[in-house]
Amino acid sequence: MKVTCLTFNPFQENTYLLHDDSKECVVVDPGCYEKHEQEELKQYIEAQGLRVVKLLNTHCHIDHVLGNHFVAQAYNVALEIHQDDLQTLRAVPAYAPAYGFPMYQEELPASHLKEGDTVKFGTTELQVLFTPGHAPGHVVFYNAKEKICIGGDVLFQNSIGRTDLPGGDFNTLIQSIRTKLFTLPEEVTVYPGHGPETTIGHEKKYNPFLR
Repeated sequence: MKVTCLTFNPFQENTYLLHDDSKECVVVDPGCYEKHEQEELKQYIEAQGLRVVKLLNTHCHIDHVLGNHFVAQAYNVALEIHQDDLQTLRAVPAYAPAYGFPMYQEELPASHLKEGDTVKFGTTELQVLFTPGHAPGHVVFYNAKEKICIGGDVLFQNSIGRTDLPGGDFNTLIQSIRTKLFTLPEEVTVYPGHGPETTIGHEKKYNPFLR
């Protein structure tokens, strides 16, 4: 599985394209709002000859869902989220204009992800892990074979996701990290929703929030 990161919007959100030799592609957390951002995503997909087959959200804060409608319409794919984050998603239209996104278009999920689900595309399998705390319905996607975790806003390089937004809870987040992420092999690479990738081993050793 190849991981391509495109960083969009003023929140500098990491949008991930997951693809393998089959050329099937999964878009995770599309943050592309402006036309030129949508074009960048589209051009990369076309240049690589990819076929988008799934649209996934780790969670539904505004910076991670701005491009959901564009991707769903452009590639005829249905959004998949965890049921517990539907309220988070439904709240976005009310506050999007105040955040500078007056043209936000809502895309609602057609199906829901849950702990233990396997997301399959091409020759790749991703395990869904339920990791609330930053958002009530947060999930991460783990490729055990290649030791890759698409982590959303749970764990960052030397930091953790914020817990002061509606539905956030510090103790729940720490519990998610310790029981779901820190039980993964230390060599697992975590691709977060913002900033550079890190590893489980590095965060166990150096993350000041988790010592």
